[in-house]
Amino acid sequence: MMVLPQSISKLRAKPAPLSMLLLMGFCMAIYLRVIIGGVEVRTSGIAGLIFAACLAVLIWANGIKPVKPNRRSIIVGLLGGIFLCLPSVVVYLKNGHSYPAGNYFTWAIVVSIVAIIEEAFLRGTLFDTVSRWRGITTALVVTSLAFALLHVPLYGWQILPLDIAVGFWLGTLRIVSKDFAAPAIAHVFADLAGWWLR
Repeated sequence: MMVLPQSISKLRAKPAPLSMLLLMGFCMAIYLRVIIGGVEVRTSGIAGLIFAACLAVLIWANGIKPVKPNRRSIIVGLLGGIFLCLPSVVVYLKNGHSYPAGNYFTWAIVVSIVAIIEEAFLRGTLFDTVSRWRGITTALVVTSLAFALLHVPLYGWQILPLDIAVGFWLGTLRIVSKDFAAPAIAHVFADLAGWWLR
């Protein structure tokens, strides 16, 4: 079991202030990503990895809860990822496709790390904390909005409604599977497939 400083351990027993601190840390991580990435924030692997490292620190400070994906989480995650890809498949079939330039392997590693840590934070640490404070419905709303807002600096405000819907879908996968492994699998699957469906 991980040993946390006594002040953090006491704070974990108080989900309201801890939820607020986690959200503030999350906003600071987004801000740092934007500062480091600048106008290239969307494509900056370094900015993405630093963002993921900041979230990993927040997860660690809250106490790491290891998750070993079980068969149910894997199946729910893969089906959830396929569902997320359906709109892109329709556009791909309608408009055709040209493969994006760049190194897929390097991009895939960075995107996978960022997506897994995002889910560990949003649908793991933050979801659990807000759920203890205000219940599962509030946790679903808060984490979905946080997920959507995190993508605004990357893709603009026009993406907000779509990302709220994706956030709700990933949160639903979390509720169905009872851990963050399923939304992490769905998120990574959709991101990796998205390279080929752009």
